[in-house]
Amino acid sequence: MDLGRLIRIYGDWALALGLAALFQLEVWTVDPSHPPGDVGTAFSSGERAVAAAGGLVFTLSLAWRRRAPLVVLAVAIVTMLLANLVSALDAPATPAIALVVAVYSVGAHTAGLRASIGALGVAGVIGVTAARQLSLADVLFIAMIVGGAWLAGRAIRHRRLRETQLEREKAEAEAAIAEERTRIARELHDVVAHAISVIVLQARGGRKLLDAEPEEARQALDAIERTASQALGEMRRLLGLLRESDAELALAPQPTLSRLEDLVGQVREAGLPVEVAVEGEPRELPPGVDLSAYRIVQEALTNALKHAGPATARVTVRYGDGELDLEISDDGVGAGNGGGAGQGLAGIRERVAVFGGDVETGQRPEGGYAVRARLPYASER
Repeated sequence: MDLGRLIRIYGDWALALGLAALFQLEVWTVDPSHPPGDVGTAFSSGERAVAAAGGLVFTLSLAWRRRAPLVVLAVAIVTMLLANLVSALDAPATPAIALVVAVYSVGAHTAGLRASIGALGVAGVIGVTAARQLSLADVLFIAMIVGGAWLAGRAIRHRRLRETQLEREKAEAEAAIAEERTRIARELHDVVAHAISVIVLQARGGRKLLDAEPEEARQALDAIERTASQALGEMRRLLGLLRESDAELALAPQPTLSRLEDLVGQVREAGLPVEVAVEGEPRELPPGVDLSAYRIVQEALTNALKHAGPATARVTVRYGDGELDLEISDDGVGAGNGGGAGQGLAGIRERVAVFGGDVETGQRPEGGYAVRARLPYASER
């Protein structure tokens, strides 16, 4: 149980016990037929005993004013009816204070049907007051006090609900921001890891060919320049997402499977032969699925570049009726774990999980490594 709840519970009990003690003091010592400070005996012991019992039940019921406000109000109405018969219960001021607290609690801690019943109960309190042969001015004054307490309770309740709603919206916004940051970090990882892998392999090959095959070395440098320029453009785009509005974000170009040949071409230039097979009838994919499919292929080929060693790779894109299947495999000797931290494969799993799909990764029985992913077309969560 949290500290705030404990404070509220013990606070209500302190209020109830305090009013109960004050009421007992008034019932047994104050006599309205005597001057102030003079303890009289106009009330009989029987009246005082009945008043003491009724007031005790009423004041102690305030300890449940948050959990059962309608019950507390019902006790208040019964107490008021009893006060019409027992003047010793009507004389002290404490029941009036307790009544205001009870009415306020009905306004602050009821909703829906219970709030409507509470409003009727408050009207009943005013009706009971009017039946006590008071002047119109007194009835109006009491109605103003009772009605004001109920309205104050409603106002406090609405403010509390608004604060709760604002806190919930703030938490949702923070969660959305954290999710967006994670997405951008994943995108940056995919872009940078792929570009650096291609650049390193091209630079390594170009250095070996610099003297013997200067033309091929120049082609390697050209490939490094293109890859670096593309990576830089992608990084600028992703970092720009942090500043763009939703409308601008929707217009930003996203890499999709339509650029698969360009991606494969970069990998081939880096020294890894890649075959591409497309099965089924190509179709227009949801933007999120299309982007994720591209990034999955990119990350899997990047892993093959870094870890497979001398090898060939194969990319299979299979368009099914309700899902897209991807298989990226190689016949190399590397573990394909995407680095010591496994960030690459973790990113693939996160992308697939967003769409309710599944992914399998591991060594192939015939040698090499394979990544298989299934992306439903319409299951983005």
